[in-house]
Amino acid sequence: MWTSPWTRWGTVLGFALGGFFDGILLHQILQWHHLLSLVPGLGDIRLQVLWDGYFHALMYLIAAVGLWGLWRAHWRVAESRGRQLAGALLIGFGLWHVVDGVLSHWVLGIHRIKLDSPDPLLWDLIWFAAFGMVPLIAGWLLARRGGGMPMRRSATAALFALTAGTAGAGAWALWPPPDQPFTTVVFRSGFGPQEVFAAIAATDARLVWADASMGVVVVTVAPDRRWGFYGRGALLVSGAGIAAGCFNWIRT
Repeated sequence: MWTSPWTRWGTVLGFALGGFFDGILLHQILQWHHLLSLVPGLGDIRLQVLWDGYFHALMYLIAAVGLWGLWRAHWRVAESRGRQLAGALLIGFGLWHVVDGVLSHWVLGIHRIKLDSPDPLLWDLIWFAAFGMVPLIAGWLLARRGGGMPMRRSATAALFALTAGTAGAGAWALWPPPDQPFTTVVFRSGFGPQEVFAAIAATDARLVWADASMGVVVVTVAPDRRWGFYGRGALLVSGAGIAAGCFNWIRT
């Protein structure tokens, strides 16, 4: 089974998709935890979200490698096997959650699935089974069945859809919803309130909310002025077209 490039590279892509599912749903939408929520000394929300960004960047890299491998297989292998590819995607998806559960939750202890739960182990086990073991076993059985007729056109369409979906998800995460009037700005560590107010004034923004240290602020600002914050001490600015997707949907 693993001699097929469709299985190998499909597993790589599925692994990245599992990471995206975890990060987008648990880190951003539900906000149950961040990547390093339980690491001592990293209580600053700026550092937490920054490391979430590094995590998503790594998943993009792994997804790109998987897509590259599948694209090569499409041109080099005369026969493509749809069941093997679908099974490999499920294997990779489940494998991510198994690795994350064992390594991140129980060995390293850097986060848990639901931090505010009175029984976090129960949530860990539910997630491990539902999104780890079930897809892993289902994908393994599907990939072992193999089969599939030569379908170069179908493979091209599938690869195009996967590529477009991955790229589209990334582009979607970069921009806030159209009815969102606010912009979240995270300033680098050690940036004082005077510098923050100077940056707000320089971009003609209006302060709406700020944390106690003025390290994270929410402002209203013209879309074409958001870029100005990057030249005035900002690490991340939502809606500015740089990988700050974690802030585009954040609850303040």
